[in-house]
Amino acid sequence: MRRTGRRYRSGRAAEHYDVIVIGSGIGGLCLAALMSRLGRRVCVLEQHYTAGGFTHSYEREGFEWDVGVHYIGEVHKPHSTLRRLFDVISDGALQWAPMDPVYDRIIIGNRRVDFVAGREALTESLIAQFPDEAEAIREYIRLVDESARSAQKFFAGQAMPRLLGRAYRAARPMLVPRTSFQTVRQVLEGLTQNQELIGVLTGQWGDYGMTPSEASFLMHASVAKHYFGGGSYPVGGSWKIAETILPVIRAGGGEVFTYARVDEIVIDKGRATGVRMDNGDILRADQIVSAAGARLTFERLLPEAQRERFGYAGKLAKVNVSGAHLCIYAGFKGTAEELGLPRTNLWIYPSPDHEANVARFRDNPAAPFPLLYISFPSAKDPEWQQTHPGTSTVEVLTMAPWEWFEKWDGTTWGQRGKDYEALKAGFQVRLLEALYKELPQLRDALVYAELSTPLSTAWFGAYPQGEIYGLDHDVDRFRQEWLHPITPVPGLALTGQDVVTAGVGGAMMGGLMTACALLGRQAGQVTDLLKNWQPPAATESAGDEPAPGV
Repeated sequence: MRRTGRRYRSGRAAEHYDVIVIGSGIGGLCLAALMSRLGRRVCVLEQHYTAGGFTHSYEREGFEWDVGVHYIGEVHKPHSTLRRLFDVISDGALQWAPMDPVYDRIIIGNRRVDFVAGREALTESLIAQFPDEAEAIREYIRLVDESARSAQKFFAGQAMPRLLGRAYRAARPMLVPRTSFQTVRQVLEGLTQNQELIGVLTGQWGDYGMTPSEASFLMHASVAKHYFGGGSYPVGGSWKIAETILPVIRAGGGEVFTYARVDEIVIDKGRATGVRMDNGDILRADQIVSAAGARLTFERLLPEAQRERFGYAGKLAKVNVSGAHLCIYAGFKGTAEELGLPRTNLWIYPSPDHEANVARFRDNPAAPFPLLYISFPSAKDPEWQQTHPGTSTVEVLTMAPWEWFEKWDGTTWGQRGKDYEALKAGFQVRLLEALYKELPQLRDALVYAELSTPLSTAWFGAYPQGEIYGLDHDVDRFRQEWLHPITPVPGLALTGQDVVTAGVGGAMMGGLMTACALLGRQAGQVTDLLKNWQPPAATESAGDEPAPGV
């Protein structure tokens, strides 16, 4: 079993740290590594058995699956901000493997549309499928570029101290295009009335968990542009992300503890000064940062007096949690080559009307799945056959309402009774049949399959409603001034995807923004890190090829 981090026990942690980070998702790890590189001693506390949040992997019956990292964009470019940030926080140890040039394939009925790496290649692929919509397609690509590029200005206030950031927010609407404050459907229906084209262009909506009539175009554009250059996967599996970041934190005198559940943030004289662990231990630090999400932080971890003082009940009422999901983790005999598995993600829909598909499924669990996302992690990892020879893995995901599973909330994993197991078994059979419909050669090669539900996410990830993307990314969410890294509680900060946007890239940028905001006038130290980082000295002689990733 992949376990990254050191198990927490009384006496293992120091009496005092410069920074305590609650949660070891990529946002928390990114912040911890950056602060460690800048001379701070950081303690990261993770309630799960392994560090990494949605970047961790798990093993069962000789197979291994990622739980949240299916592909990442822009890391193939050595000087992109995202790649540079990964290099800095892992000291260049994290390596990337490219996916196929077709990184996503959108399947709606009998129509198959390839999302091909490269703006022009993608544009031509779309026009080939919809020749009468060439003008709309080109304008769509332009608007995605425009909105996504403006995101840097949009989120600049998150890197500023709180009061300065509040002033910046007042001017922010003038710095970004108006499409950023519209829904995806509003923008696209301003370009075309071809609903099938709109269904295809929004075929990645599962990457942020909201249908076109609900999601902010800013969120959609950020995701779509993120993959214009194609997708990549961590060499060795997604668990390598946390595995390569931990040494940087430890080199700064810090540690990442697992089985380290925080019960409450400790407030002394109005200031956050530490955390109380579930065993009663109190750990102290100059700065407390929560990477556990806004809802968990301000509903459970912050003491009631501070919640009431700063009106967090009213603030949280203005935002919604994101959707939950079902996922099949399946293992097969045979290599990716033998089974014909691609390094391309498949997005399958019953019709281009995503909203109607979701509504039907919400009202009737027996209705067609509104979305099927099929990923092939073993095919994407060039080291898979070295560690798991002769085998392959597949993941099949769909969205599912928390309400279907809420009656089992609070029960123990693996002990939820026959009714729950029967519900799971029904979904598992249907998801596997959907997989076999697309890849019939897998039917006789199945060795193992396991279904996760929103309860699995709540149990292992401590997400109260099994949500996978933190807060929903609708238009109103991006108008919430209180969703800033620096909270009104002195000594308490927030980081991760609720500070910026969903996904590994968004949560990671949340870590960057929080580091800058905490440093205030010294924030230039962070940009200097990104600018001046050099890979560790290689041992090759003159004339040798540079090390991978350099």
